[in-house]
Amino acid sequence: MQPNQRLVSLDAFRGFVMLLMASSGLGLAQMAGLYPDSWWWQQIKYQVSHVPWTGCSLWDLIQPSFMFMVGIAVPLSVTRRKEAGQGIIGLTWHSLMRALSLVLLAVLLSTGSKEKQTLWIFTNVLAQIGLGYVFLSILARLGWEYCVAVMVMILGGYWFWFFQHPLPAEAFDYGAIGAVKEDLLPGFFGHWSKGLNAAADFDRWLLNLLPHAQPFITNANGYTTLNFIPALATMLGGAVTGNFLLNSPRSQLQKCGMLLVVAAVALLVGTVVGFVGCPIVKRIWTPSWVLFSGGLVLVMLTGFYWLIEIV
Repeated sequence: MQPNQRLVSLDAFRGFVMLLMASSGLGLAQMAGLYPDSWWWQQIKYQVSHVPWTGCSLWDLIQPSFMFMVGIAVPLSVTRRKEAGQGIIGLTWHSLMRALSLVLLAVLLSTGSKEKQTLWIFTNVLAQIGLGYVFLSILARLGWEYCVAVMVMILGGYWFWFFQHPLPAEAFDYGAIGAVKEDLLPGFFGHWSKGLNAAADFDRWLLNLLPHAQPFITNANGYTTLNFIPALATMLGGAVTGNFLLNSPRSQLQKCGMLLVVAAVALLVGTVVGFVGCPIVKRIWTPSWVLFSGGLVLVMLTGFYWLIEIV
């Protein structure tokens, strides 16, 4: 692939994910509710809905797909800007402005027109991309080796940070933080429970430093601001993929084969880690989720790359 060529398969994959996101308007989940005894309709309902906490559905892959695609696009964008004569200062300024714009737009969308006060929350996908974008841009310019090294450090460090967070004591008041005892996962997986984890506690500190109509207690769906850190690992995986597709001298068919091998390894490791290390939870972007979802996204992307760039 020449640097000035457009990766059409990436555009097609992006369109597919947009169509998947828009499928909520087709009413498939509502239709499934009319056929509670139908195995097929219940499978469709599962795939077009977010899982309550652990696990993965097709619908859950929308956000990691977008973040992976952002990562892929960065090496392509940096290459074009360098060819246009833009230097390190210009590239850094561009990434800073884009990151700030994404975060502010996310806050605006979260607030909406009905709120009387700005809702300073950062769990929207745009905010998550914006919070990690500058780091992504810098690391992508340094090279794939730096991206891989930081991915490993993020996954290991984030896992340990959650693991060392104390579990609730026997007399813990779950209601005080908007949780119930049933939210606590069994065994040491409890460190990754909804609203009872390290990132949730961090939000209870951080978001209450900002103006709110009422003190922030918890995100009802379990999402946290610091999801952007492991999500950065997802975007870095995309950056490594984009760099590979852009600069590798291998044939397109060989690229497909290598991407599928990496996808299989990510799926296998993610599944194993999901059983023995930490649960696969999209809503707090656990390390096992990064690997498992990354493998699935890479499979889908490779399919589009083969179908459009080769066939």
